[in-house]
Amino acid sequence: MAISNIRYGEGVTKEIGMDLRNLGARRVCLMTDKNLSQLPPVNAVLNSLAKYGINFQMYDNVRVEPTDQSFLDAIKFAKKAEFDAYVAVGGGSVIDTCKAANLYASSPTSDFLDYVNAPIGKGKPVTVPLKPLIAVPTTAGTGSETTGVAIFDFKQLKVKTGIASRAIKPTLGIIDPLHTLSMPERIVANSGFDVLCHALESYTALPYNMRSPCPSNPINRPAYQGSNPISDVWALHALRIVAKYLKRAIRNPEDREARANMHLASAFAGIGFGNAGVHLCHGMSYPISGLVKTYKPKDYNVDHSLVPHGLSVVLTSPAVFTFTAQIHPERHLEAAEILGADIRTARIKDAGFILADTLRKFLFDLNVDDGLAAIGYSKADIPALVKGTLPQERVTKLSPRPQTEEDLSALFEASMKLY
Repeated sequence: MAISNIRYGEGVTKEIGMDLRNLGARRVCLMTDKNLSQLPPVNAVLNSLAKYGINFQMYDNVRVEPTDQSFLDAIKFAKKAEFDAYVAVGGGSVIDTCKAANLYASSPTSDFLDYVNAPIGKGKPVTVPLKPLIAVPTTAGTGSETTGVAIFDFKQLKVKTGIASRAIKPTLGIIDPLHTLSMPERIVANSGFDVLCHALESYTALPYNMRSPCPSNPINRPAYQGSNPISDVWALHALRIVAKYLKRAIRNPEDREARANMHLASAFAGIGFGNAGVHLCHGMSYPISGLVKTYKPKDYNVDHSLVPHGLSVVLTSPAVFTFTAQIHPERHLEAAEILGADIRTARIKDAGFILADTLRKFLFDLNVDDGLAAIGYSKADIPALVKGTLPQERVTKLSPRPQTEEDLSALFEASMKLY
């Protein structure tokens, strides 16, 4: 079980300068994106760095939904300056970019594909020591401050992939709920959907003791190991918080209790899926993001088309959980109950339909786009979406129910329209 150290509480960001001084950091790389560089979370970090005399350089060119090229640009910046510590202030895009920059600056002779997940990259184990990385999440979504995963769009194949290794997880995650108060409504919603799917997928993933063969050496053991007794605790707790607070956090930006709880839920779900893994919603989401045509979401200040990660994940969730519920239906039914379904007279064989209906109602209440068709896809795109899912074996093989290409086609088709 691998977890970053976590510090939580309103205003804890002011301690980051002390943390860096305690680490003996002399040259710090501060990473963020253009939007955030003007907002209170980055200001709070800058004030602390100034107060404790920390020497730093800022890189604010992180791309929202990063690509291999945007990772390479950040890596180039990191290699040039020989930093001895990193600070990432932002959502998953920023934290993941900073993880990659730290990894390749610490392993300067490695080829980019060396550490990228197989079968797209070589998936080599990380054996070099990395510099300390402090993550300050500003969204309540990816849980990236707790995980050893960095995700990006591989443009040449039009597919998302990533790097997964315990070695790249942050040294410390500073979870300051004040930072979520600047999130616009749709960003709260889409990042909350990521938390929802992290919890649901890690709780329903193939159990850890059904995976084989055992790695020949512990260094080859994957970060994503399948559902297990410890990750289950975190996943279920995160799911309960989502059920109670997500709608409130979206509907009222002043609801500090709801936003603070979603910020914690993001870390809890991160601890769950960072060890158990995710499965089909995430595996299928990568081509949904990678093949985007013209969709631009509300509340995202970007100059390129993008499907926000949490949205790309949640749109297939009703179809996916209908499909996976044949295996461990009791877990699917338990999840439906936590999300508000009345299961007193439910039949166990209907678990998938009940969870799917509960999810549809949840999404409908929150004005979520009506399926893949609403974000620009049609049946003609299904073969390309399936082709983009096939290389995602790192997560798809964690589905409790194995799937064929025909199954994936049917799941994409069922996700074209939700309501």
